[in-house]
Amino acid sequence: MKEHSDSRVRIIDRRPLWNGFISLEQVTLEQQMSDGTTARLVREVHDHGRAATILLFDPERQVVVLVRQLRIPVFMQGESAYLIETPAGLLDGEEPEVAICREAMEETGYCIESAMHLFDAYMSPGSITERTSFFLGRIDTSRKVAAGGGLAHEGEDIEVLEVPFGEAVRMIGSGEICDAKTIMLLQWAMLNGAALSE
Repeated sequence: MKEHSDSRVRIIDRRPLWNGFISLEQVTLEQQMSDGTTARLVREVHDHGRAATILLFDPERQVVVLVRQLRIPVFMQGESAYLIETPAGLLDGEEPEVAICREAMEETGYCIESAMHLFDAYMSPGSITERTSFFLGRIDTSRKVAAGGGLAHEGEDIEVLEVPFGEAVRMIGSGEICDAKTIMLLQWAMLNGAALSE
């Protein structure tokens, strides 16, 4: 994890707490407050790398391709264990566009030849380092080249869904879609309708 220089913040200590699929560090720092005082803070920082996500859109049919998969943290909150989302994944050292085209193929079975970068966003910057790159991929749903469903050796069992665009937007309001990255991409599409079919 690289560090940015800012005279108002000084990291005093970084202590690893866990290193697995994610890494967790305890960070001790001093922050120059707006009133001129210095505060000593201790925070836990969760890091598991950069990620990318993509809205797969068929302009001819006005359909988006989404996936439904197991999300244990959501289940532990007493909600449905399976979330409806846009395809996404970690970069694993690849460039964002390369990684998201790979992930789209693994999860949905659609070959994305060109993904249009839309924006990047930090998903939960209070404690998680993840920065996600957001993309749009135009597809023809009649030209699926593989089954999708994810990688069995990674424990993935992903359901591929074709949802009319208007229905997907409605599902935000009903709570059927409650994943932040998916909501962000669908709202981008609502605001930029002309760009969907270019």
